[in-house]
Amino acid sequence: MVYTSRISEKVSKKPKFSDRFLAVVKYELLWNIRKKKFLGVLIAAFAFSTLSLLLPVILSHAFGAPFEANPNFVIGRGGISSGFTLFLFALVSVMNSISGEFESGTIIPLVTKPVSRSIIFFGKVFASLLTISAAYSLLYAYMAIGGTVIYGPQNNLHLMPLCILGDLLSTFVWVSIVLALGSLSKNTILTAISAIIVFLAISISAPIVSVFSEGAWILNYVPGNGASGYVKGANQGMLPGTSVTTGTDSITSNLVRYILSPSEKVTYFKVEVGAGIKELYSEPLSTVLSRSMLVALAYITISTFTAWYAFKNAQVLE
Repeated sequence: MVYTSRISEKVSKKPKFSDRFLAVVKYELLWNIRKKKFLGVLIAAFAFSTLSLLLPVILSHAFGAPFEANPNFVIGRGGISSGFTLFLFALVSVMNSISGEFESGTIIPLVTKPVSRSIIFFGKVFASLLTISAAYSLLYAYMAIGGTVIYGPQNNLHLMPLCILGDLLSTFVWVSIVLALGSLSKNTILTAISAIIVFLAISISAPIVSVFSEGAWILNYVPGNGASGYVKGANQGMLPGTSVTTGTDSITSNLVRYILSPSEKVTYFKVEVGAGIKELYSEPLSTVLSRSMLVALAYITISTFTAWYAFKNAQVLE
């Protein structure tokens, strides 16, 4: 009876799942807060946001043009300014979440705790979600306040939570890819270089393929901006409408566009040298949006599983 009671006492003292998970989340959050790279990207994002707020004002004064209120300035931007910003937040948030543990040797005391590797891994993922969510919330709040002060009352600010969710989905495509690279390589520098090469290769090649090839549809299944198209409307430059991109980085902008104009269609085109622009085909914006979201979820699922499996089965050498 005494022996049985001691066993029961030991079992009862085992930390609950929630306690173990939250301990990992807290550990990772503190690490993220101390990352100078993340703080640097956040400061840069605020600087670019400030520039986007003030540049139209500066240009109007410089050229003597009248400055007009713009009630669609904040939501009309369609989320975080660029795919590069989304990628940077993903990169600095998780590029050493896995590999850094192996390089510094902190993985040894970490795995000796009464915490499974799965809890460690998903605790890190959840911490990165909280970190990036907080950063995006601050950026949107800053843009909403600044936009209202400079451009007057803003329309559709109730869509901001959806914009944050859209940007998070886009960002986590890159987060999962970076995590997979880090778990497989266990080297932070190699992870960062590989992720940057992948991003640059897609970013440089996508516009060329999209504009000069009839096979640009394949870009809809590659992370990044995707194919280029336009929504027909008032003549704007060389295209008879508003230019749009259709990839995973463009979920927020297309989500906002769909909510405000659900009947719009995206027309794809090809530039033929000496022959001008050739229209290829059109499809509903709803198709574009749903496909990009499904593609994003597929990349997140596959890459996260790859990262988890590699981390769970990695050998730890003392």
